[in-house]
Amino acid sequence: MIRQFELVERVRDYNPSTDEALLNRAYVFGATAHADQRRASGEPYFGHPLEVAAILTDLRLDDASIVTALLHDTIEDTDATKEQITHLFGAEIAALVEGVTKLTKLENVSREVAQAENFRKLLLAIAEDVRVILVKLADRLHNMRTIGHLKDEKRRRIAQETMDIYAPLAGRMGMQAMREELEDLAFRELHPEARASLLRRYVTLREKTGGRVPEIVDAIKALMVDGGIEAEVNGREKRSFSVWRKMEEKRTAFSQLSDIYAFRVLCRSEEDCYRALGRLHGHWRAVPGRFKDYISSPKANGYRSLHTTVSGPGAVRVEVQIRTHEMHMVAQSGVAAHWSYRDGERVKNRFAVEPYAWLRDLVDRLEKGDEPQEFLEHVRLDMFNDQVFCFTPKGAVIGLPRGATPLDFAYAIHTSVGDRCAGATVDGQRTPVFTRLRNGQQVEIITADGQAPSPHWEELVVTGRAKHAIRRALREQRREAEETLGRDIAKAAFARLDREASPKTFELAASRLGQPSVEAMLIALARGTLSGSAMVEAVYPAPPGGFGPEPPLAEGPGRRVHGAPPGLSISLCPLCAPLPGERIIGLRRHGEMSVHAASCAVLADYEEDLGRWYDLRWAPDAAVSASNLARIAVWMVNEPGTLGQVCLLVGEQRANIDKVAVVEKRPDMYRVMFDVEVCDLRHISDLLTALGAQSFVAAAERVREAADTAAQQPRLPLAAGAAAPADRADALSSAGKTDRKTGAESARLATEAASQAQGGGAAAMPITQKSLLRPD
Repeated sequence: MIRQFELVERVRDYNPSTDEALLNRAYVFGATAHADQRRASGEPYFGHPLEVAAILTDLRLDDASIVTALLHDTIEDTDATKEQITHLFGAEIAALVEGVTKLTKLENVSREVAQAENFRKLLLAIAEDVRVILVKLADRLHNMRTIGHLKDEKRRRIAQETMDIYAPLAGRMGMQAMREELEDLAFRELHPEARASLLRRYVTLREKTGGRVPEIVDAIKALMVDGGIEAEVNGREKRSFSVWRKMEEKRTAFSQLSDIYAFRVLCRSEEDCYRALGRLHGHWRAVPGRFKDYISSPKANGYRSLHTTVSGPGAVRVEVQIRTHEMHMVAQSGVAAHWSYRDGERVKNRFAVEPYAWLRDLVDRLEKGDEPQEFLEHVRLDMFNDQVFCFTPKGAVIGLPRGATPLDFAYAIHTSVGDRCAGATVDGQRTPVFTRLRNGQQVEIITADGQAPSPHWEELVVTGRAKHAIRRALREQRREAEETLGRDIAKAAFARLDREASPKTFELAASRLGQPSVEAMLIALARGTLSGSAMVEAVYPAPPGGFGPEPPLAEGPGRRVHGAPPGLSISLCPLCAPLPGERIIGLRRHGEMSVHAASCAVLADYEEDLGRWYDLRWAPDAAVSASNLARIAVWMVNEPGTLGQVCLLVGEQRANIDKVAVVEKRPDMYRVMFDVEVCDLRHISDLLTALGAQSFVAAAERVREAADTAAQQPRLPLAAGAAAPADRADALSSAGKTDRKTGAESARLATEAASQAQGGGAAAMPITQKSLLRPD
């Protein structure tokens, strides 16, 4: 742990005019506040803020940043308050300390949500003052350097967070040296065996190559001297994580990598950089496709350099970066270059990028109220550093992540351009919007006023900006569609009572129902959380006799059958799913009564206990509307459009499809299960007859299966969702649970059962052996 005077000396070395009294006061305050605290290693806790401050002195930062480092944990981990820090050190330092402080009282949220909320708060603070991220990154770097004393699970969690968020963020801020160290430290915790293996291979490689690095450095220096170029040349082994990532991306072995070593040439001017490039390419053969000019086209984080790979001594591939000393400072320290001091004055680095542009876009998203996890996903996508640079027709440069498409390009220009994107031309050729863009291409976006984002667009884009805009547009589309549907439901509900459905009526209904707005009420109607009748009654209270009978399903199966003892809860058997028109039997068990078709296999289990049996009948209005659920299986020809024709025919028969799933598929045929809402047995019989008459339908039959059980699962959209097992219907069939009667026979039974249902009294009547009429 460095001592107080050592810290002051380190700051005075690059800033002779530093406020020593301020630094000493912060040191004493922090040491006192953390006096009784220890780290997991057992060392005094204040050693951590001191080391964070020391890391910032390497970046040559101002006094406020150093003091913030000394105090950054006081508000979070001690009794110190923001007001105290404001009083002792000023509002600027208090705001910086609060910006670094985590949210510590997130109750009833998952770890992912807490992480996202902390990151949102951090970015908002960065937008106010970028020095917050410099302190936070230094804090994370020291924590990673000393992570060995924590438990395994916590080490892995912190390392994963570092790899996912803080290392990419350091790269996005241009702090390449810090990014590389953070990645390597996290790699050590997350993949220790892979890292150890790479280090062993490095040792073997050093033994084989011997003095190759000094040899290549000397060769490059000689080239520069011969060309009259004053330059500093150095070489180094790439960090283990950088090599491992390249092996993963290229799916190649360590022995096949040609760029394990990296060499850097630091020149005095941009002109010398290009002259140095010429000397290298003139002496050694350049490797095709391995040259990048980030001086004329800088990266978004301000990085400037020439990258080339040449076939060097002994035909060994040599990767070389060429830049000026000013460019190198920005490449290593990124946005920290804005606060760097030299001889007591801020250094003006003309290559340091303006750090707020990217942050402004993130803050805009924060203000639009994204969900925390969604926002964190967008930020992660935007922080990846590998980029391609494409041009607009007017010559403007757009930087995008590698793998970006014309849709990403369109949204990078403006959200409205992306939303109306109908196509693109790349280098003058019409190109699909899912094409992956390459460096240097010119892209022109074709827009159309009637165009709108499609759900599959989200899978085509890679930038967080594009994904955010597409999701937002889709939410708006869905909201508009739900509002329209809700409005139609509301108008129909009012029309049934011959009442007016005006905007004023809707406003009154929303107010009386406690809805925040008319739009929210209409969406609730569309989603089924609010009924049309409830909305009507909110405006026009029902008379004592009511407005008339509710739909048969409004109050459950108990209102559709007669003959059950009072007080029992009534449910339809999910195995046979009886329909009006069928003979029904009640089975009383544990204070409940289940309603079965007379042919239901469940009844066979209770043949010796007929005291539980009740002869029930359907209520006269049980078949008024298509609200009774049944399941049918259709074998149809495997051709485009067949499923659509079947669905159209079901609609023409005035039945409603509740759920559909393909359960078996063969080369020429496939079997589809439909849950349909019908009126009664005659209705489903007519439907099956109509389906069986089609040339593209091989067979159509009713399936005696657990319709209620299926309804407990999420409802499937057409041709989507998890299909049921292929042998499910066959198993039911073999068990005698599939009704395979012809349409004519079903119609005959329906007519007979319907005539039975019209007679009889309302009293509950247990079934006797003599009165029981079971079909053969």
